[in-house]
Amino acid sequence: MSPKPSSNPHPVDRLKPGDRVLVIGGGPAGLTAAYMLAQQGAKVTVFEGTDMLGGISQTAQYKGYRFDIGGHRFFTKVEPVERLWHEILDKEFISVPRQSRIHYRGKYFDYPLKAFNALSGLGPIEAVRILWSYGWAKLRPNPVEENFEQWVSNRFGKRLYQIFFKTYTEKVWGIPCTEIRAEWAAQRIQNLSLAKAVLNAASIQRRSTKIKSLINEFQYPRLGPGQMWEACAEKLKGFGGEVLMHHKVTGIEVRDGKAVAVRCRTPEGEKRFEGEHVISTMPVRSLVRAIGDGAPKPVREAAEGLRYRDFLVVALILDAENLFTDNWIYIHTPGVKVGRIQNFNNWSKAMVPEPGRTCLGMEYFCFEGDGLWAAKDAELVALATKELGQLGLADPTKVVDGTVVRMPKAYPIYDSVYREHLDNVRKFLDPISNLHPVGRNGMHKYNNQDHSMLTAMMVVWNMQGANHDVWEVNTDYEYHEEQRLEAPKPAPAASANAS
Repeated sequence: MSPKPSSNPHPVDRLKPGDRVLVIGGGPAGLTAAYMLAQQGAKVTVFEGTDMLGGISQTAQYKGYRFDIGGHRFFTKVEPVERLWHEILDKEFISVPRQSRIHYRGKYFDYPLKAFNALSGLGPIEAVRILWSYGWAKLRPNPVEENFEQWVSNRFGKRLYQIFFKTYTEKVWGIPCTEIRAEWAAQRIQNLSLAKAVLNAASIQRRSTKIKSLINEFQYPRLGPGQMWEACAEKLKGFGGEVLMHHKVTGIEVRDGKAVAVRCRTPEGEKRFEGEHVISTMPVRSLVRAIGDGAPKPVREAAEGLRYRDFLVVALILDAENLFTDNWIYIHTPGVKVGRIQNFNNWSKAMVPEPGRTCLGMEYFCFEGDGLWAAKDAELVALATKELGQLGLADPTKVVDGTVVRMPKAYPIYDSVYREHLDNVRKFLDPISNLHPVGRNGMHKYNNQDHSMLTAMMVVWNMQGANHDVWEVNTDYEYHEEQRLEAPKPAPAASANAS
């Protein structure tokens, strides 16, 4: 397959010898950019506002237990990303069998669905209803595809949408499916769907073997994804870069169309840092707030219209093991608030230090400040324990301890107005040729870890003379899953020291 051209319509300042690069955020995108630049001799400073590296890809720790925030499989078809992972952490990767299921009204469905499992679980009457609904959608599709419900129903039928998509999606996002943009479905579901698996079970369609989410095993750092970013930070410091923890960026100075400095709130008070480039992974709304009056009022108003979904994990420690074989289980069952359950024993045994015990991650989607977010940790541990019993996944009396980790702004929301707001913000940001938004929150784009890293790589290559349109990452399946991407020549690629 020949790669499609990638042309960047926005100006990017070239990186010159002696330039200092200020990187806002110590997650996958920020640390990827900082690592590549520091490796090549650039002066780089990373500002991380918390005491943890990795952002949503961090590994939290509690009494020796390590747990993943959201579940992060290390699998990609983006070759530069794959090379960089192994350059940083090669010998610490383990191979993990992939198993996940859907819990729906007391029954379990393999994900992806398998023929016997799907038909026996749904029953012949429901299977016929799904197939009839699918046929009707093909004969009489909705002529408008503006929202998630319309997009999914047109492709998979209303019945399957109601069973496997509606409840879970609304639990995740906290808004009706009719308010979620269709482009989120197109970006996230792409060629993988539960519908195709069900239809395949009825011999109506053949499943593709090329869909990335159907892999049977994946790579995983032995001590969780945060191990990758902790190692990355140490390596970039070895190259001469700086990583400053507890440095929360509160201001960005823009003068004459250029970003010239950032201001940080630190334990020692406010500090100011000057630089020739700023790479930002902070949420777009926060970025515009940091620029303040340097951004016109309509831009500030547009940024305030961007919304985020927050997230928390209740890690339960149980005096039991071998509870279930899944890495995670999606909870589509109505009546409980938990959205997904991870079994960290099945990610890496090294994350659970005490033999005979299990650590489960009960994941809840919420809005910062709502009832779930504001609940006391003890209340959340009690809720998670109760719901674990309701679902029949484990004996709640076996829970011996628990803790809570809250993750603000985990997911940028694709609501009905976000695109207009983001476009208005970009009209202001794009001409600032030394300010480079990257990553999930930095671009208000629901990217996986590998695509977030790719945006950072492209920005570094653009600073060295390439011409990639960073905003096109993860908008076209063929381009981003199959294209062979190369760093500009003669600048050294990120994989120069790969073993």
